[in-house]
Amino acid sequence: MQSSDIYGVQRLPRSVLFGPGQRAALPTIARSLGKRALIVTDERLRTSKELAELLEGLEHCGVASHVFSNVEPELPVRCIHDAAAAGAAFKADVVIAIGGGSCLDAAKLAALLITHGGSLADYYGEFKVPGPTLPVVAVPTTSGTGSEVTPVAVVADSDRLLKVGISSPFLIPEVAVCDPDLTMTCPPGLTALSGGDALAHAIEAFTAAPRTWTSNTAYEHVFVGKNFLSDRHALSAIGLICKYLARACRSGADIEARTAVMQGSLSAGMAFGTAGTSLAHAIQYPVGALTHTAHGLGVALLLPYAMAFNRDRILPQLSAMADVIAPHLSGQTDIARADAVIAMVADLFTEIGIPSSLADIGVAEADLPKIAEFALGTTRLVKNNPRELTPSSMLELVQAAYAGNRAILNNPQRATR
Repeated sequence: MQSSDIYGVQRLPRSVLFGPGQRAALPTIARSLGKRALIVTDERLRTSKELAELLEGLEHCGVASHVFSNVEPELPVRCIHDAAAAGAAFKADVVIAIGGGSCLDAAKLAALLITHGGSLADYYGEFKVPGPTLPVVAVPTTSGTGSEVTPVAVVADSDRLLKVGISSPFLIPEVAVCDPDLTMTCPPGLTALSGGDALAHAIEAFTAAPRTWTSNTAYEHVFVGKNFLSDRHALSAIGLICKYLARACRSGADIEARTAVMQGSLSAGMAFGTAGTSLAHAIQYPVGALTHTAHGLGVALLLPYAMAFNRDRILPQLSAMADVIAPHLSGQTDIARADAVIAMVADLFTEIGIPSSLADIGVAEADLPKIAEFALGTTRLVKNNPRELTPSSMLELVQAAYAGNRAILNNPQRATR
């Protein structure tokens, strides 16, 4: 690589704490940021001993707290407004999120509304947040979304078919505390779905289309495409998740596997937080809306198809992935190594219980044209894809995922269309 080819962007929290037991630092962190903490979580964690320990620690440090525990999966807009109202009434000056991706996103957006007011819809899109928000301390209890280090939050707006995102560097939490101990009770199914999401983040960031960069690129785009710094995080995440995810699903008490998968999820968040994601995420939005299936399920199911569709445009990246997850393939052709990597990702997902086709999760064949149309309309994701997408190629991809047939996607003649 020539020095002229090097361009990197990295936006992160002020502090990232990682490792078993690091949640014990939360009261000290909170005290350094404010005196009145809004805790954003869900009903399952509301009665957990970990939350009880946090509340006791906050009280000991002289930090008053109020718990909002009504965060719902898939994060409806109403939830955000309720959390913000609770925080404003309490006069919170710091927000602590503890939970999965929905809890983290809810906290980031509640902090936004408490600080700047208005309706959540005022901020849909990129760079709509006018300035810093209340400081957020993000404490993930799953290894998947990477929201603890990213500038984006996604919500379900009942006025829209698809989920919508708010993207701004001002949404990046002030502090991320990643304690693998908090994932030990995560059930196998959720471990699989969140881990699949994390692997999709890493692979789509690593294979994203590069941009023509200028000195203003990072200030004109929240997600700048594949870059020198995101690649390092993405490749590290791919290696860790591919090696340890199945182990974490088999045994929740395997702290080595839990730590490695959380590290992979964190690195994947660091990668896609600047590079962005692409095709599997674009298709999941309409699929999730129609089937009411989990985000992680959809992106994991679709990822091998997206990789096969893009194969001939991402051979160098697939080769680099092979060096990390399949060194025994050294000496084989690039095409053979690429196909083996795609198959290894698909086999991993099969092993941990991810369905292999859109038909398996209840997609109706009659809905495929609608899914392709809506997916193609997710511009911020489609523009990140390394292979140009057209209405016909998107429909072809969706049909292949419905039929469970990746092979038809990487025919060389089709790849040039």
